[in-house]
Amino acid sequence: MTYTHSSGPLVSAAELARHLGDPRWVIVDCRFNLGDPEAGRSAYAAGHIPGAYYADLDHDLAAPVVPGGAGGRHPLPAPDTLGCLARGWGINADSRVVAYDDLGGAIAARLWWQLRCCGHQHPAVLDGGLDAWRAAGQSLDSGEPAPGDGAWEAGDGELRTATADDLAARLAANDCVLLDARAADRFAGRVEPLDTRAGHVPGASNAPFSANLEADKCFRAPDDLQAYYRAIIGADRAWPMWSACAVPASRRVIHCWRWRSPGYPEPRCTRVRGATGSATSDVPSLRQMVTNNERMHERTPGR
Repeated sequence: MTYTHSSGPLVSAAELARHLGDPRWVIVDCRFNLGDPEAGRSAYAAGHIPGAYYADLDHDLAAPVVPGGAGGRHPLPAPDTLGCLARGWGINADSRVVAYDDLGGAIAARLWWQLRCCGHQHPAVLDGGLDAWRAAGQSLDSGEPAPGDGAWEAGDGELRTATADDLAARLAANDCVLLDARAADRFAGRVEPLDTRAGHVPGASNAPFSANLEADKCFRAPDDLQAYYRAIIGADRAWPMWSACAVPASRRVIHCWRWRSPGYPEPRCTRVRGATGSATSDVPSLRQMVTNNERMHERTPGR
């Protein structure tokens, strides 16, 4: 079932179809495969929602990786860089920007989060992604739209981030809730297809992204999501935070905006990769926590 709000973080396929050709609406295809970085662009070339631009996770939605890995696998680009890219897509301050992918919003929410972090007020994710668009009987196009001439200037937004130092201090003080959005096997350290270290930051709770979705890749009802996260976080914990790599960290925020109630403080995303990447190397306390966790996995049979 799809739940949408005209000004909220999700847009249905039906609503998007009604606005095709509307210059106030900008569509961005964010399909990407971490194991095959060229697959998303190839899929876009083969067929995409009419009028959609393409955003490459590695090149458009992330800054270059710093030697040594500080900042993670996908560091945040500078606001000016994102603003220049957005203007090339025709984005203005009042544009309704709809991002989509074929993973239920796993990658598209990265763009949603970055736009909100930089002050844009009207981004959204297509609920159900390209699967929902196709299921609604809508057509695809293989042509690329002409470059846009937008005027939006990126600045400071309402969604906050936290640094690795913030995270380490909060964890040491038992003063935050840390959620890891990766799959359970990666969280447990049983498999690690992408990063050099397996496992998670000690004290983190696992909230896999897939648990947020129905079978059709649309988000679960807000009441269901609220109950799901209350069971993990509790009703009285302060300053929830989201971890893992920058992609699941960003998509976790969109869920929070769907279920957050007045009793919950505003969440933050940490820029540090889940537990195990080299982004922790410049934070001694966090690095030691990860090292201790790795030793625990080495000592525990079946892990």
